[in-house]
Amino acid sequence: MDVTSAADNEGRDGFPASPRPRDDAARSRPTVRPGPIRVALVEDHHLVREGLRLALAGAEGFEIVGEAASRAGALELVATTKPDVLLLDLTLPEGDALPLLESLPAIQPGLRVIILTMHSDPETVRQALAAGASGYLVKGAHLEELYAAIRAVARGQRYLHSSVTGAVVEDSIRWYRSGPLSAREREILRLAASGHAPSEIGTMLGISVHTVRRHIANVSEKLGLRGNNALTRYAIRSGLVTDD
Repeated sequence: MDVTSAADNEGRDGFPASPRPRDDAARSRPTVRPGPIRVALVEDHHLVREGLRLALAGAEGFEIVGEAASRAGALELVATTKPDVLLLDLTLPEGDALPLLESLPAIQPGLRVIILTMHSDPETVRQALAAGASGYLVKGAHLEELYAAIRAVARGQRYLHSSVTGAVVEDSIRWYRSGPLSAREREILRLAASGHAPSEIGTMLGISVHTVRRHIANVSEKLGLRGNNALTRYAIRSGLVTDD
């Protein structure tokens, strides 16, 4: 089997999950129900959903409680069926599913979410885990790996596909060595995430635009994030700016 279960990774491998204003204690103590694990599917491709449904229906210990193909459908699905585990495609018709992932604890505290995606790059994995995912599987995983992931997260553990665990470990080491953001870097990140251009930030802080850009590059390197959207999401999760 080419997948490794990373049970209880949090706190042992040093992965730098960003601070999140949510009840992590509730998330780490899933409600244990008697009987099969109740699983919901959120995937916009009909054939993939059908395959997942058939695979889980044919295995012992799982019950499919519903399906959805969009963000709105996913919110309604979780609210009405209260699944134990949600399998979530990272790309939905409306775009990135991370905002949906971050909103789910308000609807069902303790819900365990497994990302099922084609993306295995470290930045995507990091953002998904920081947004609240309990598991991460790359599409193409064996069925036994899917079953193991669902059982692990339902027990309150974490599960990472082996194709991404190495990247997570390397990312953790890089982050640990780089150290935290300085006060100046946090200030510049706050302003950039608020929509100010580098030239505006330079004027506000009395520094050159070149210095601003160098600070932004340093922040990107320390956090391992690329692009304004990723940096803005980090700033929101860290409380530097509000998501108005």
